[in-house]
Amino acid sequence: MKPKNSKLTQLLLLLIACNSLVGCYNKEEFKHIIQDGYDKARANTKVKGDFCYYLGVLKFPYTDEPKLDEDSRWTTWNKEDLAVSLPLFAEIGLLSRQPVARQSGLYHYDLTDLGREYWHQYIDNRGPRPLYHNEFCYGPIVVERVTDVTKNEYTRAQGYSYNKVNLEVDYEYHVIDVPDWVINNQDKLNEIYTQTKAQLPGKTYEDVITFNVGREGKLYEDSLTYKQIKP
Repeated sequence: MKPKNSKLTQLLLLLIACNSLVGCYNKEEFKHIIQDGYDKARANTKVKGDFCYYLGVLKFPYTDEPKLDEDSRWTTWNKEDLAVSLPLFAEIGLLSRQPVARQSGLYHYDLTDLGREYWHQYIDNRGPRPLYHNEFCYGPIVVERVTDVTKNEYTRAQGYSYNKVNLEVDYEYHVIDVPDWVINNQDKLNEIYTQTKAQLPGKTYEDVITFNVGREGKLYEDSLTYKQIKP
């Protein structure tokens, strides 16, 4: 699940060097669009970077809750996430961890000063009660270059009178301001968060973004936001 207020849906003019989608693309313009998208999304959400380790739904300070037979499937999944994410970040130093008196195996957790620096919380108010989603974020993306732009075109479902076209934009990037808690604990983080490996300084990474082409050649893109990584 991604935070509602972090969704960047921006209408962009088609920036290509030639007059036709079949022609040559201005990769430098796409580089600026992608970089601007990440920068604006980061400013809107107030996250520390573009890679966020998701903890689960909780409010700090938080005390472990044992699993119950009557728990819903969602509650069980959330408790399972917290059971691995909270001890990890307590070990790394972003959370404090104190045992609960006379309750073996249960702990109190709260943010440390370091944790508060990288902590991001967003609230989902769509259900019967608010859900407080928590994560630790780091590593702003710096786009180095766009390496390829590929046009895809396919016929829409019956009832539509025009074809759908999108552009897949391959690009390379690196991350900046990577904190020591990521660098020094990359193996521990990668063991729990397998979806995306820890992003390290001095390395170049590859990614791809899809732009949908609307009427009159305008581009729509709604995935330029931080990357949430779940345990």
